[in-house]
Amino acid sequence: MLVENLIKNLELLKNAGVEFIPCSYEESNNDTENLESLRKNLGNCKKCKLSTTRTNIVFGEGNPKADLMFIGEGPGKNEDLQGRPFVGAAGQLLTKIINAMHLTREDVYIANIVKCRPPNNRDPEHDEIKACIPYLLKQIEIIKPKVICTLGRISTKVLLNTEDKITRIRGKIFDYNGIDLIPTYHPAHLLHHPDNKRLVWEDMQLIMKILKLK
Repeated sequence: MLVENLIKNLELLKNAGVEFIPCSYEESNNDTENLESLRKNLGNCKKCKLSTTRTNIVFGEGNPKADLMFIGEGPGKNEDLQGRPFVGAAGQLLTKIINAMHLTREDVYIANIVKCRPPNNRDPEHDEIKACIPYLLKQIEIIKPKVICTLGRISTKVLLNTEDKITRIRGKIFDYNGIDLIPTYHPAHLLHHPDNKRLVWEDMQLIMKILKLK
């Protein structure tokens, strides 16, 4: 199983064009320490052009032993200013969704495909994803969530290596290296298409069922 998971991860990295894996940090048996060490290893990252326009690196936050991990595409303006993921209007909606699941932000882990804000909130480009994805994969490896919820098209596309539209695959359970992965709409999408909140709640109920949440 370990070898199979390693092969899947390496294939994902290869498909993304990744040429390095961040492994120079000191690992311990403490997940919090490992995440802190990974963040230290990231440093003042300049591996892609987003480093020239960012204010802060948005590493991710939450429970290092979370059963549920939310993954978006990249930081927005408020996230860039505060150095925290999902703190703007879309983030406030995500918090409400998490609370409706009888959880708090401290119970889950929240991260993004890229850790620096793309200018004007454009989609992350291939070279930017290529530079940043190893850090996210390492976060997933450390946290070992039972469920990953990808928020929107970009994170779903990258982690599942698919071109399928979110409208087609949301609400389904996919296997990601032994972890249940469920795609859903990004909260920013819901701000403009509130009718889809019902669909997202259906996806959250599926997650709650997997995690045996009341």
